Amino acid sequence: MLRPWPLEIQLDKKSDKAIYLQIADAVIDAVKTGKLVSGNALPGSRQLAQLLKVNRNTVVDALDVLTAEGWLVTIDRKGTFVTDSLPKIDHSLENKKEQKTSTEEQKSFLVFDDGLPDSRLAPMNDLARAYRELFSRKSRWQIMGYSSELGNLEFRKSIAQMINFKRGMSISHDQICITRGSQMAMYLASHCILKSGDFVLIENPGYKPAWETFENCGAKLLPIDLESDGLNIDQVEEYLQTHQNIKAIYVTPHHQFPTTVTLSLKKRLKLIELSNQYNFTIIEDDYDNEFHFGQRPILPVSSYSALKNYVYIGSFSKVVAPALRIGYLVSSQENIEKIGNHRKIIDVQGDNIMEEAILNLINEGKIKRHLKKANLIYKNKRDFFESILNQHLKDKINFTKPEGGLAFWIVPKAEIDVLDVFEKLKSHGIQIMNPDRFSFNKIIKGFRLGYASLSEKQMEEGIKALAKFL
Repeated sequence: MLRPWPLEIQLDKKSDKAIYLQIADAVIDAVKTGKLVSGNALPGSRQLAQLLKVNRNTVVDALDVLTAEGWLVTIDRKGTFVTDSLPKIDHSLENKKEQKTSTEEQKSFLVFDDGLPDSRLAPMNDLARAYRELFSRKSRWQIMGYSSELGNLEFRKSIAQMINFKRGMSISHDQICITRGSQMAMYLASHCILKSGDFVLIENPGYKPAWETFENCGAKLLPIDLESDGLNIDQVEEYLQTHQNIKAIYVTPHHQFPTTVTLSLKKRLKLIELSNQYNFTIIEDDYDNEFHFGQRPILPVSSYSALKNYVYIGSFSKVVAPALRIGYLVSSQENIEKIGNHRKIIDVQGDNIMEEAILNLINEGKIKRHLKKANLIYKNKRDFFESILNQHLKDKINFTKPEGGLAFWIVPKAEIDVLDVFEKLKSHGIQIMNPDRFSFNKIIKGFRLGYASLSEKQMEEGIKALAKFL
């Protein structure tokens, strides 16, 4: 039986702090002071909302924050509990002998990834339920057969509707191929567009797995430098004037990987003009379109009707969880037909059952609600991350607060060896993205730090350690 709520929470509706954060902070304070301990159960969100006289959605948002930061855990069909492995708390009265551990034990291997979502937020209960419902249908035998190499028809229609409505495009379902993640989409597009000896323009720094895919096709890479408003368009034009066989450019214009820079409207329009003039394809990787904290996300380059040759790549792997390998690519019907033929050689079809399960979540509004909650949590984490960067590294780095995405790009002010910093952090149990993973010929001076999967305690611990080596 769930224990009754033992705390008196005073909510200040005139405060600048959101009500859901006041609730979350009250629970954290209760844990820190010992009023709540590991294993304690909390009442359900409805009961708690009644006790606090607030909207249930406000309570749900507070519980989501506490779960994401590691204070609470939800157990299916049992309830919400204070987690057994709480974030590290400094109890000054603890026995000093208990505090003594070996150097290795003190190291909690902390990972600043490249911008992955927090898997703990994934709507796994909803996904599991969708699976169960699929297998309980009388017509379940139908989902066990072969389907189109381009993916489930209804799923493609749903993706087309979403892209047209939210991203300003005008496409039909037969311009979409569902893939096992964005990397497979990149592979299929490359083998459709490129051949040995072709040139591909790439952003530098940029996404190395895409570069490797292009090289696998026999293509050669031409790096483009980045500026404060995106790739250097003058450099693009110079390459086009001096190289006769440029077939594509690979861009991440919404939140550039790894720098998070957004490609300006002026440069987008110029890039489209050059693509049409020189007949090369714009391969647009919109890897985290859903995570944008400003008024509205920037529309894709592929949404401009003037653009003739494009491949647009998206993914559900970040929307739900990295382990969920569902991606998609959008292009002309001619390209999609070629891609479908190549897909059949390596993979007769995709995961039809997973596609139907995700489709059910989309139709029920579960994905939309999940993204709303996740964005609220990630925005809060982003703002906290900005605050600790200013607190501990303000005089040592340059950075711009990103309008979206799940990572920061920081550039040291001093002339330092970024690979040496990488190794020193690693020796102290903290892993960051190796700068070699996004640099072309020479190592780029900068660090990409993903924050979404970390608690506030972990973020601050990692930034304090980084400050020692900059």
